[in-house]
Amino acid sequence: MAVTIKDIAKIASVSPATVSLVLNNKPGVGDETRERIIRIAGELDYQGPKTSPAPASETVCFLHISRHGHTVNRDHDVFIADYIEGLGQGSKNEGLNLEILTFRTTPIGKIIDVALGRAAAGFIVLGTELSEEDIAAFSALSVPVVFIDTYVDFLSFDFVDMNNEDSVYTIASEFASHGHRDIGMVTSSIETRNFKLREEGLAASLDRLGLSFDRRRLFAVDPTFHGAHRDMRKLLREGAKLPTALFCANDIIACGCLRAFKEEGIRVPEDLSIAGFDDLPISAVVDPPLTTVQVSKAQIGRMAIQLLTTRVRSPSNSPPVKVLIGGQLVERQSVRDISGDSDSGGSA
Repeated sequence: MAVTIKDIAKIASVSPATVSLVLNNKPGVGDETRERIIRIAGELDYQGPKTSPAPASETVCFLHISRHGHTVNRDHDVFIADYIEGLGQGSKNEGLNLEILTFRTTPIGKIIDVALGRAAAGFIVLGTELSEEDIAAFSALSVPVVFIDTYVDFLSFDFVDMNNEDSVYTIASEFASHGHRDIGMVTSSIETRNFKLREEGLAASLDRLGLSFDRRRLFAVDPTFHGAHRDMRKLLREGAKLPTALFCANDIIACGCLRAFKEEGIRVPEDLSIAGFDDLPISAVVDPPLTTVQVSKAQIGRMAIQLLTTRVRSPSNSPPVKVLIGGQLVERQSVRDISGDSDSGGSA
């Protein structure tokens, strides 16, 4: 039986009208409620009303893909909602209809089959958890495709992603300006393209700052909140030697690690400085509030729509376009200045 707006409303404890506002990207609903409704709709695999479809030339489709769920999960509902907001704004500006399809742990071949069956002018694809092979599979589509939240140099698609190297440099510079010379990173044990780019970006940034990247200061944890907490606590109990400053690949990892540090008696920022990436709402309310990098996901969504619209309305064999959106440092209270400390070595 098809899932309806009333089904979502019942589970979310809101009115059907509220659900309709959220699913149609309309204002008038609080962020917390909006995020809850988007999450429930995704979990129920809501496909929208079975009405007469809009003309293919007026419809673009966003494929919200969670291949394994270690990164694209309910911890990141706000993150995805920001992308959808930008896509919705961009579509409205271009006079297009936006359709959203959610896939959770679905084989890539099945996703391609569904896309082939849709009457859409083009597709925006969430590439966070996609491998290069997954992305290449979209060559089977005959309409334009733009990927967001990932970036691959040699594949002939349009991409819009955050500028990871530029953004990570702002974090490395923040640490260095506060006297830190022993700087490490907590990355993900589940590889994604953006996390790999951030790791490479930190190594390049430290080199530019005249510092070395000691790979013994690279720690891999599960990228979920509970997984990062569990894995970091295990590393600490096994005697991991920490630097004076740690860059975490995203805010969820950082918050999980903060909890582990607190439980193991490591004070932030007194004993260890830490910074994240994404500026999720939770980063402002954890203890201590987290220094991080903010990248406009809404801007990425709007830019993706612009690229797709150009491809749809002015078909050509022009080269692929790869756009990187820069980040902005958000300074809070998780980084301490150690310039005057006599011992700036790492912690046990």
